[in-house]
Amino acid sequence: MTKDEAIKKANEDLIGVYNRFPVVFSSGEGMYLFDNEGKRYLDFASGIGVNAFGYGDKEIAGEISSQLEKLVHVSNLYYTEPLIKAAAAVKEISGLDRVFFTNSGAEAVEGALKTAKRYYFNRTGKNDARIIAMNSSFHGRTMGSLSVTGTDSYRSPFYPLVDGVSFADFNDLSSVEKLIDKRTCAIIMETLQGEGGIHPATEAFLKGVRRLCDENDILLILDEIQCGMCRTGEFYTFQKYGVMPDILTTAKAIGLGLPAGAFLVTERVAENSLKPGDHGSTYGGNPLSTFAISLSIRLMKERKVREHVKELTPYFEEVLEEITKGSSIVKEHRGDGFIQGLLIDPSVKAGDIVSKALQEGLVLLTAEGNVVRMLPPLIAEKEDFDRMKEILSKLL
Repeated sequence: MTKDEAIKKANEDLIGVYNRFPVVFSSGEGMYLFDNEGKRYLDFASGIGVNAFGYGDKEIAGEISSQLEKLVHVSNLYYTEPLIKAAAAVKEISGLDRVFFTNSGAEAVEGALKTAKRYYFNRTGKNDARIIAMNSSFHGRTMGSLSVTGTDSYRSPFYPLVDGVSFADFNDLSSVEKLIDKRTCAIIMETLQGEGGIHPATEAFLKGVRRLCDENDILLILDEIQCGMCRTGEFYTFQKYGVMPDILTTAKAIGLGLPAGAFLVTERVAENSLKPGDHGSTYGGNPLSTFAISLSIRLMKERKVREHVKELTPYFEEVLEEITKGSSIVKEHRGDGFIQGLLIDPSVKAGDIVSKALQEGLVLLTAEGNVVRMLPPLIAEKEDFDRMKEILSKLL
């Protein structure tokens, strides 16, 4: 099937909720993807932060295949060894105490919100819990996660959503403080806003929100679905700030490309929130996905991924600075670790740059605010950043 035939067939059969680029990827190796016509593409998107180890890793393929031959699914009515090992591994890298495995990041957010509401109900006996979220945030597209996503264009077609959500401004502590009342059960935020334009939380803001939560018995939910799993040089970005969330959501790179996510809670939250029957998932925590989670964490340790990201980040940022200085339409670069963005002048659409880059063999993403977003696999080396610069500078 040719590229055009494949795209035509897909457009006839699939619900049109994605503005897909006109490319049909068929394989990958290392930092590169290949389409069904044999063209090679340098990947600076990693499946929106999922493919931390790039493509075609023989060790990963062999390990996953071995689990496929043993056990894929039995349901959460039973224990499995991969489930137990994955729970211990995620607890160890996060510092939290209890874990629930999901199929995706959005499902992890749903579980986090239910946990916070159950905690409030157990404490007060009331069903009037309220949640504070952030403007320009992104937490998912299910009804609960959409309700705390701070971009109205995503939410407005689906009203009424989950009630009791108000929005503060990211990195503006006073805007959060003004929204707190006795009904506030949780504050949810990304430690680094990805879809919202690549905005890291300031230390003062994150520590200030933690203080407000402590003073008012409010649960702090940190969403690290995109910025977690070593992307900023630590397993989780909050670890760079010296704070601890009450609830953490994680997904994407945690599952090596398999559908996997989780939310984690402290022991205090676990003891005072969800009870048997309150929450569940048919596929969440299945043996194949949890095996992949343990494998992902083990390989990140063995291959010293955190150290690699820390070592290469200054060079990545140096390359972005050169791109910024070399183009009148790039206003600034910002980010942390291997999640970075270029702010583009309004005279040019970031989406047009991403489209043209794809034609030249470079895979990029966009983010809110006319930003070109970069999420390379965590195996990227200096020559990959140089090649990215070569292609992108030519276009700009």
